[in-house]
Amino acid sequence: MKNLEQQAAASEPAAGVGAAPAAAPRAATPVIAPSLLFLLVAFIGMQPFSTDMYLATLPALTDAFATTPAAVQMTLTAFMIGFAGAQLIAGPLSDRFGRRPMALGGLVLYTSASLAGALAPTLGVLVFARLVQAFGVCCTVVCSRAIVRDRYEVPAGAQVMARTMTWMSLVPIVGPIFGAILLALLGWRSNFAVMVTGGAIVLAATWRWLPETNMARDPHATDLGPLVRNYLHIGRSGAFWAFTLMATLSYGALFSFISGSSFVVIRVLGIPSQYFGFTFAFIVCGYLVGTWITRWMLPILGLYGTLYRGAALSCASGAIMAGFALAGIHSLATLLLPMVGVMVAHAILQSCAQVGAVGPFPRNAGAAVALFGFVLSVAAALIGTWIGASHDGTVVPLAVTIGVITLCAALVAATLVRRTELRDDDVAAARDKAAGRR
Repeated sequence: MKNLEQQAAASEPAAGVGAAPAAAPRAATPVIAPSLLFLLVAFIGMQPFSTDMYLATLPALTDAFATTPAAVQMTLTAFMIGFAGAQLIAGPLSDRFGRRPMALGGLVLYTSASLAGALAPTLGVLVFARLVQAFGVCCTVVCSRAIVRDRYEVPAGAQVMARTMTWMSLVPIVGPIFGAILLALLGWRSNFAVMVTGGAIVLAATWRWLPETNMARDPHATDLGPLVRNYLHIGRSGAFWAFTLMATLSYGALFSFISGSSFVVIRVLGIPSQYFGFTFAFIVCGYLVGTWITRWMLPILGLYGTLYRGAALSCASGAIMAGFALAGIHSLATLLLPMVGVMVAHAILQSCAQVGAVGPFPRNAGAAVALFGFVLSVAAALIGTWIGASHDGTVVPLAVTIGVITLCAALVAATLVRRTELRDDDVAAARDKAAGRR
């Protein structure tokens, strides 16, 4: 581990105080140790690994437990609720004790809960196992975002996050295909058995490779008074809320599809469950393309220019999907092709928004990441509940929900995010003027 720490210290720039993000000229691509890149990909990938791989099993679970789609939907909703609540304490804990112990503890919890899910005798036990699973996943995701902030300034951090997302996108591409095949061959429990194996592998890699990146641990980060003050400090930032709302809406469009796609594709459009994974992998390829585009656009257009173009693409794609649905044109192509555009845009928006939201808080990165993730997860849980309740046996509720969400994302980009950019420009101009006087 000492060799990795020396390599990382020699090859990666240290994180500074940082200011609110602003558009930047073309910059050199930041260097990242391969082992650290693997861990970042694995940490972030735990979330789609835990949701996307078992999507094809949702209709099967209604039969296995003799229940309704809305009840089965609770396995997703409980996961997002657990993920949301855990972040409020996981972030501050990582600020106090460090990223390494939080990641290791989270992986132990995740692996144990996955085993409980594989053995669950009732739907209630499965829902509870999913809730605990989320606590573990939360620790790895929070640590990954905080590690990026620990080691990189905002522009470089956005590029590192985009590179991480490029590799991470392989998880939701391969996961649903593998999960659907496992379902057909071995039943739904086999999906959770694979989660146990995956959790154990990442746990071993983390123990071997992860250095501590939080070099300014705050011993009072979890004290109630300072904790509340930290969240209030972050919550007073207009830039934080502009970028967080942007990311929330983008993720909301994705989670709408995650929540409703298996029922729509399998039960409404009549695609056999063993082929569902291929349809989901197809739209995730859009996410992979989006990460490549983000890495190309960021050095040229800067954070804001890249984000605006992602918001425009998201809105256009969502509008096309909703338009087809309302016109009565219901097919796999009219659902998946617009969703590819939404996924390309999501990759662009998520990479920019999460770095922009956390960037102004280098000393409270864990708390900022926690609040950011809490908002995303609460919104996703509410959206998942809505998708389950609104399902009427057609494509319309899902498509219209995605269309409305992407429209709102474009409006946020044009108003709240735009005002943040103008404030950053004013601050930069004042700083340049003061420097000229000196």
